[in-house]
Amino acid sequence: MKIPKRLRVLLSILFLMAVGSVETQAAVSPKAADGYKLFAKSNLVAWCIVPFDSKKRGPEERAAMLEKLGLSQFAYDYRAEHIRTFDGEIEALQRHHVQLAAWWFPTALNDEARLILEVLKRHKVRPQLWVMGGGSPTRTPEEQRSRVEAEAKRVGEIAVEAVKIGSMVGLYNHGEWFGEPENQIEIIQRLRSQNITNVGIVYNQHHGHGHIDRFPQLMQQMKPYLLAVNINGMIRGGDRIDRKIVPLGQGELDLKLLRIIQASGWRGPIGILSHAPVDAEARLRDNLEGLEWLKTQLDGGAPGPKPQPRSWPEPKP
Repeated sequence: MKIPKRLRVLLSILFLMAVGSVETQAAVSPKAADGYKLFAKSNLVAWCIVPFDSKKRGPEERAAMLEKLGLSQFAYDYRAEHIRTFDGEIEALQRHHVQLAAWWFPTALNDEARLILEVLKRHKVRPQLWVMGGGSPTRTPEEQRSRVEAEAKRVGEIAVEAVKIGSMVGLYNHGEWFGEPENQIEIIQRLRSQNITNVGIVYNQHHGHGHIDRFPQLMQQMKPYLLAVNINGMIRGGDRIDRKIVPLGQGELDLKLLRIIQASGWRGPIGILSHAPVDAEARLRDNLEGLEWLKTQLDGGAPGPKPQPRSWPEPKP
């Protein structure tokens, strides 16, 4: 996709005036950071709720549940059966004072993607659009350059439309080639060379079990591009032993990984998951209680008894 230079410059200027660059969103000045708490409930985003909730809540029930839990931000993931309730979802969230922070978005600018953009424009909301990808590992530098170019073209088509409604596009790690942060950074840099600046990274711990040992370095590499971090109870190799999705506080690595995120100095929304075929309210409560237990330790306090989750059994010995 070749965009005329004058149009690219105009789009970039309009976008930066509207919502700021990725770095502006991700960074907070020392003065603005006074009292800022990265893991405060007000900074949390409920994620992976809609298709996993065993209670099969509709838009109104879901928004009411989030409000009851004190969660004021929500990332929307849908399936085909939910398309007819897109407008109702946004309206219910607004009634219950819950911000639509992000939207799980198609991988290409197809008819469904354009429908979503029209819905967002109609309701005057501008969530992050989370886009995933795949691909096997590249074998040569030439293949890597070709892959980066192709992915930049694909994502760029979405980003050019997203900028018109003031939305950022988040590259969502979901495994494979596209799920490696270094590759995502290459895609973003290629887009920036084309003056497409409304693209960043959404990092998911539950898709990053293979990143654990280099996570401190990855946080620093991703930091200028990060739009959101979705946290998870983390067990080494958990993705290989049916422990991929674990409530916060139940993983052996949770405290260590949260300390790395906190120490990085990054500022932005933190996602907590349901992502299990259980009552979404119960799983969100488990994550909230687990995070509070971990936060006490982050602040140097005594942890007290470990929370007992209601939606997840302890692993068998």
